[in-house]
Amino acid sequence: MSRIAVIDFETTGISPSQGDRATEVAIVLTENGRTVDRFQSLMNAGLYIPPFITQLTGITNAMVRAAPPASAVMAEAARFVGDTPMVAHNASFDRRYWVAELALTGVPAPQPFACTVLLSRRLYPEAPSHKLGHLVDFFQLPRTGRAHRALADAEMAAELLQRIQHDLRTRHGVAEPDHRFLCSLQACARATLPKFLARATAAPPSCAATGVCP
Repeated sequence: MSRIAVIDFETTGISPSQGDRATEVAIVLTENGRTVDRFQSLMNAGLYIPPFITQLTGITNAMVRAAPPASAVMAEAARFVGDTPMVAHNASFDRRYWVAELALTGVPAPQPFACTVLLSRRLYPEAPSHKLGHLVDFFQLPRTGRAHRALADAEMAAELLQRIQHDLRTRHGVAEPDHRFLCSLQACARATLPKFLARATAAPPSCAATGVCP
């Protein structure tokens, strides 16, 4: 399977369109169902961190004041990722910050995103919750650090991604659950999921990546 970059941001708030900025980024590179590299850094965007965010993440204003400038961190993150496609848990949130922070740095953000929230909802409707920590506990996946810190969350999301890919291969017979296939799967309506997976299982590799064949 192709390489995938799993990303997580910690931020000052919920939306860059409201003036919020990233305070930390972490990226875990996976390949063939295992982690092959990591990137993590706090970043200083020159913005005040509200107390409730510090309480949630443990990231203080003093910590980001001592961190590298956000532009330098994001330029390095972009070099680390290259053109690798990306995954995040609740990807719409992380993609907004990836695009916004790179735009401020003058760097394009062409990578497609897949979302482990959407994928887990399609594949595991029996899960009591599709929050990252709850899914990690549901599948008894390893926790490697404090939740709501970027590297710990990115590593847990990478573990979940690898579980999803493993189950697609072993439970559903999908030979190549690569990023293109994951993007097609997350866009599939739940009612049509059995037909989608059956078509992907029966398809040759060139068609299985999208789940759609001529």
